[in-house]
Amino acid sequence: MRRVVFNQKGGVGKSTITSNLAAIAAHSGRRTLLVDLDRQGNSSRYLLGDAADTEQPGAAEFFETTLKFSVRAPKTSDFIIETPWENLHLMPASPLLDELHSKLESRYKIYKLREALVDLGEDYDEIWIDTPPSLNFYTRSALIAAETCLIPFDCDEFARRALYELLDNVKEIQADHNAELEVEGIIVNQFQARAALPQRTVQALIDEGLPVLQPYLSASVKVKESHELARPMIHLDPRHKLTQEFVALYDSLR
Repeated sequence: MRRVVFNQKGGVGKSTITSNLAAIAAHSGRRTLLVDLDRQGNSSRYLLGDAADTEQPGAAEFFETTLKFSVRAPKTSDFIIETPWENLHLMPASPLLDELHSKLESRYKIYKLREALVDLGEDYDEIWIDTPPSLNFYTRSALIAAETCLIPFDCDEFARRALYELLDNVKEIQADHNAELEVEGIIVNQFQARAALPQRTVQALIDEGLPVLQPYLSASVKVKESHELARPMIHLDPRHKLTQEFVALYDSLR
């Protein structure tokens, strides 16, 4: 299964959601790969900590090879590294992704990621793709490469309005490039159960027939500790409420 976590709005918890769901998949015994396409590298840092600053092959180097012809082209696995967590591998991001963007777009390398990840299908049970907070070459590549799409939503009215444009962009990818792409659901993040506005905002999505997933992910300061220690919640505090919500959410996707 190849999943992309996508939202054009920043600050919705995209990397946190991707990293934690991938970590839970690996923890449950699934051979899992996380592909980080966001030049900020938040997922890479979350899984590797300070080791993310070490020069190592990753997503940028993978895309760079697609711009060159070589009789002995490197394998996709050459751009994948191990993380400290069993069964969890990573194709890390780097700022070099920015430098390559215009070249990749002009040379129309939009299908290369899908070809590579399909070839890795026998090596991994699950592939998770983290994307930049914009609709660019890397995001389109991820949507073309994925089988399903998960959309983080942070209970904000502006985010609700932007959601419809996002869904239209997904439909365009479906129509032009990936007819099998399915919107698997909307993940409600930073949900405050006692506040009226988040409840009304989420209920509006449900009333409009959008695929809102359960459970909602609670707002928690524990996430900041998880980021600082570079330990996904399942490895930091398995009994924490938010961890259990992540686990239940992951189980609902299987």
